[in-house]
Amino acid sequence: MRSRSSVRLLSALLALPLLAGCFSADPETEGAAADGARLRVALAFPPAENLSPYGADATILSRLGVTEGLTALDANGAAGPALAASWQREDDRSWLFTLREATFQDGTDVTASAVAASLTHATRAKPEPAALTGVTLTAKAEGSRKVRITTEEPDPVLPFRLASPSLAILSGKAYEEKGRVDPVGTATGAFLITKVGGTSSATLARYDDYWGGLAHASGIDVKFIADGTARSAALRTGQVDIAEAIPVAQAASLEKDTLRETATTRTTSLLLNSKSGVFKDAGLRAAARAAVDNSALADGVYEGHADAGVGIYGPAVTWAEGRRQQPVGRAKAGKPDGTSITLATYDNRPELPEVAQVLKQQLEKAGFRVRLDVREYSRIESDALAGKFDAFVLARNSLVDTGDPVAVLASDYTCDGGYNLALLCDKDVDRAVAKAEGTADTGKRQDAAMAAEAEILGTDAVVPLVHQRILTGVGTSVRGVLLDPYERTLVDTGTRR
Repeated sequence: MRSRSSVRLLSALLALPLLAGCFSADPETEGAAADGARLRVALAFPPAENLSPYGADATILSRLGVTEGLTALDANGAAGPALAASWQREDDRSWLFTLREATFQDGTDVTASAVAASLTHATRAKPEPAALTGVTLTAKAEGSRKVRITTEEPDPVLPFRLASPSLAILSGKAYEEKGRVDPVGTATGAFLITKVGGTSSATLARYDDYWGGLAHASGIDVKFIADGTARSAALRTGQVDIAEAIPVAQAASLEKDTLRETATTRTTSLLLNSKSGVFKDAGLRAAARAAVDNSALADGVYEGHADAGVGIYGPAVTWAEGRRQQPVGRAKAGKPDGTSITLATYDNRPELPEVAQVLKQQLEKAGFRVRLDVREYSRIESDALAGKFDAFVLARNSLVDTGDPVAVLASDYTCDGGYNLALLCDKDVDRAVAKAEGTADTGKRQDAAMAAEAEILGTDAVVPLVHQRILTGVGTSVRGVLLDPYERTLVDTGTRR
């Protein structure tokens, strides 16, 4: 059993931000009926990578209660037990995790060797999971119930890192097919996938041997509906019980008691390709940034359900504002003089195409000529990562990968970052991010993160647009939906109708 003193020690090591929102669940979730009604859920993002946990699909699996890691973030942003019942830090680079009694959905036991093998597979994934950006770790079984994890460099936030959906623990069967990770029937969560209908649907059954107890719902029927209007209509007409990412424009069409608004750590930004093309020129990046009026986006496109962008971290990260620094080393704005650019985004988040349209008008007023490219996310991600656009509008949760505010800086804005859509490679940025990564003290780490943010914003490769609040549609008969600021959870054992 993990001691209270060890919990206090870990929290003191790195307390995550107190968030403006917290996990929101309905009461009365104890107990489960053996024949509970199935849940019907509409998700905005269809699988983009065959449900591999190492990329964008990881949160699909965690939100549906399929996968789990060694740890999980609680409502206050602290790392708590999941498949690991407890842990202790042995020295600067080594941690020992003690596993709880659990089984994989294929009936095999969750053993130390299975956990070590699963984490080893994650370390070898290409591209690497964002949670492992800048980190080299090894996992080794110590007997049947303990796993020692050692990092090449000191990593004070390792328990938070291991809560990432991309570091979910799967059985050996998941890795049998070379080059593919298969979570179907190989995870540890309350629900197991029984059927995947391509990118349109999935069927889940309750996993009756789940270590956390029997779920209320007997299963989940999932529809992947990229169109926000269609998701809203499915909820309104009773076709689904839960619909994520309700468009602001559709809010008025739904009954007030079916809408839940959650403050999140998600920031929508304009990312400018700093490696090639037009925006390799720092002066033209500065001109684009100066052309943006983000208050018009917050009040107009989002109808007040968002705050004007002030940085990579928004109001939900409550410590950030008091530590925010002015951007460092911005270039003087150049003259676009009719320069042509391609601005891209995706339509799974329904406001983004409208944001892009407003940005097009603002940039054209400043002298750019703008062509829009809007697609469904799974059809545009690879092109965005390859730098095929001059500019990209992205909604990104700054704490989703690890719960650590520094992790998103490493993955999104450093030379070796695995999700660097701005293709930014700046030695001063890398140096500032590395300093933040190596700082353990809570306050000093936050200060270092804000110093790195100032370096990043100074390049004008990222222009914060709005800090988002998420609208989720929940049927009036539904109880126990989990709405958290990290957007990692949605249903669990207590969710029912």
